Amino acid sequence: MTEERRRGAPIRVGRDIGRVERTADAVALRRRAEQVAKGGARAAVLGVNDGLVTNLCLILAIAGADSSPSAVRLAGFASLIAGAFSMAAGEWVSVRSQAELSTGLLGQLRGLIQRDPELVLDELAAQLVEDGFGNETARRASNELPLDEDRFLSFTARAVFGVNPDELGSPATAAIGSFALFTVGALVPLFPWFFISGTGAVSLSVALTAVASVVVGSLVSRSSGNSPLRGGLRQLGIVVLASAITYGIGALFGTTVA
Repeated sequence: MTEERRRGAPIRVGRDIGRVERTADAVALRRRAEQVAKGGARAAVLGVNDGLVTNLCLILAIAGADSSPSAVRLAGFASLIAGAFSMAAGEWVSVRSQAELSTGLLGQLRGLIQRDPELVLDELAAQLVEDGFGNETARRASNELPLDEDRFLSFTARAVFGVNPDELGSPATAAIGSFALFTVGALVPLFPWFFISGTGAVSLSVALTAVASVVVGSLVSRSSGNSPLRGGLRQLGIVVLASAITYGIGALFGTTVA
């Protein structure tokens, strides 16, 4: 009996813990991939960024024109409502359209499998060869898949057309996420105007939006494997540039809104 076997349980426990950790990592990565594929992550990033930058720009443009605090609040709140509904509607239509197109493609593929399965097998084998499999391996793998099961359709759709039937996206998820996160983002620059006004409110709007943008940019960059610092600074640069331009435009026109 080896030393490892004599120790037995501790080694197995250690290995089991390692396997559990690796399994948890794989599950987490799979869930993130599904979220990205279904549009949830994209909708979230677009929603919060648009809310931050859009409302900040509007608020600063109106504030730069020497508008009253009540006018700034009204315009900011109207922008929040309009932007949130616009983002939600846009995401719903976009994801729904993509899902319908993919569903139509899957229906055509199913029909082709029924009419000419040999052609589908040839295309599948050719794609596997293109992906790096040997000719014999690709042919054997494609022939071993049963034609009468949904998994053949699913595998062929992913391998040949890049469409995953299980990840067509959720219009409702994208719409709700965009609406909620645009609202959260738009509230950040508007928040100070409910308590203060003038230069203090302008400065605090810019500061809060800058901090939120840095946080969002850092999180996105970290999730994608890039430098959080670089992503945060990139978002900060966008906010600073947009703020300066819009405030300058408002000041240049100098129109007082009653």
